[in-house]
Amino acid sequence: MVESWVVATLARGLAFAVPLLFAALGELVAERAGVINLGVEGMMILGALSAFVVADLSGNPWLGVLAAAGVGAAAAFFHAFFSITLRANQYVSGLALTMVGLGLSGLLGKPFAGRPLAHPLPKWDVPLLKEIPWIGPGVFSGQSALLYLGFLLAFLLWVFLYRTRGGIHLRSVGENPAAADALGVNVYLVRYLAVLFGGAMAGVAGAYLSVAYRPSWTEGMTAGLGWIALAIVIFAAWDPLRAVVTSFLFGAFYHLAYRFQAHLAPEFLKMTPYLFTILFLVLSALGKSVRLGAPEALGRPYVRGER
Repeated sequence: MVESWVVATLARGLAFAVPLLFAALGELVAERAGVINLGVEGMMILGALSAFVVADLSGNPWLGVLAAAGVGAAAAFFHAFFSITLRANQYVSGLALTMVGLGLSGLLGKPFAGRPLAHPLPKWDVPLLKEIPWIGPGVFSGQSALLYLGFLLAFLLWVFLYRTRGGIHLRSVGENPAAADALGVNVYLVRYLAVLFGGAMAGVAGAYLSVAYRPSWTEGMTAGLGWIALAIVIFAAWDPLRAVVTSFLFGAFYHLAYRFQAHLAPEFLKMTPYLFTILFLVLSALGKSVRLGAPEALGRPYVRGER
């Protein structure tokens, strides 16, 4: 009984970690460049809707994932324009993006509500992982292909950030954009690309929900996961590999919370995403003093020539 309970928790924790991981990795890259995007939830829900619609019409779930990445990047472009080019408040711009995304997806998604997806994203059985004693068959069998792609993405991002010139440029823009600019790095271009990448990954995170985890469209199906992804970036100390572990821990926590909902007030379960949001904002505000590893210029617009 205990063994099956542990295996089920590990399996569901991994499955639930996928959208958290993609969204967190995307936001991590954006924040490494010095831009906070609180619109992750909005980009995720737009990605979920676009992925379902494209997959439903085309019969190809991978086209749905690509469409979600494009829609997420397009939504992130507006945040980049306001926060980087116009130097608007990044928190306000991100929150506006979330509200627009939630409202627009609810409006456009009404004709598709409750419709099951005929061709969901395929599942992968990795031979070596499947053969691990005790946990292999129950934990790694039947997991989405995006789980393993998420693991690969986290590793590639770690290599990029810490072992390549491009990663050094990205981190320098987030730490000291004026110094990076003086060395010939295009601060605005790097920040734009980082924010667009974050939007694309948030779109993929949403796509997982509608074409793999629960192959259908339901209004508000992201259920606060975008806010949890924002908190994961902090708890992972802006490190891609730590984000893998943290995403799994949050995924397992979510599974256990719903598993024990008979013993926990449902109001508490609905409240947890917003508690993490408050924690994120508090830690962001205190980032300089407590030095959690946040980029030095995080949340601050850059003006060339201004000290």
